[in-house]
Amino acid sequence: MKKVYLHTLTIRIWHWINALIVIALLITGLQLRVPGIEGIVRKTPIWIPEYGLTVTIHKYVGYAMALSFIFWCVYILASGSFRTHYIMRPADLPILGKQAFYYLVGVFQGSENPFIPTENGKFNPLQKIAYGSVMLVITPLVVITGILFSDIFFFRNIIDWMGGIRLLDALHVVASYLFLLNLIVHLYMCTMGHHLFDHIKAMIVGFEEMPEESPSKH
Repeated sequence: MKKVYLHTLTIRIWHWINALIVIALLITGLQLRVPGIEGIVRKTPIWIPEYGLTVTIHKYVGYAMALSFIFWCVYILASGSFRTHYIMRPADLPILGKQAFYYLVGVFQGSENPFIPTENGKFNPLQKIAYGSVMLVITPLVVITGILFSDIFFFRNIIDWMGGIRLLDALHVVASYLFLLNLIVHLYMCTMGHHLFDHIKAMIVGFEEMPEESPSKH
């Protein structure tokens, strides 16, 4: 096995901070979406804020997410990470079907992953599609609609131009559900390293252990 440096310190710090932001938004968003849930939760030892405080927390953590997204955009563009790791290339196409088959069937048969990440390409084609969709489509949608929701009177003209508060609400909620789905899938995929916690460890230390011989040159 050899160690490959996949995640810079900057990305690792950003990743964990952003993860906390997303989790906080999902938890507070659930309370805002399902009024009365605090009454159920308070029957358990779990602390949950009052509705008014939840609104404030959700609002300002949402601002933090906007700053986190801006930082990510600036960093991956300035560092060259976007060009290196996120852009689909012709070499990705032949492995696309193999990667999908591996996730759907091969992983349950003990097959080798057809893609081995390197410092020059740490995401397989499906990861590029998934992460690109989350960071370039879903995140901007959540951030923009969330900012508009933060002061519907101030942004009234923009909201009306978009189609009204109901459409804004639908877009924000759908994007939030997609975020939740992505989180569930992401947590599952974290367990698919050579050992159960390899991917999580790599996001802490930066290095991940890889086989000396790669089944696929990518």
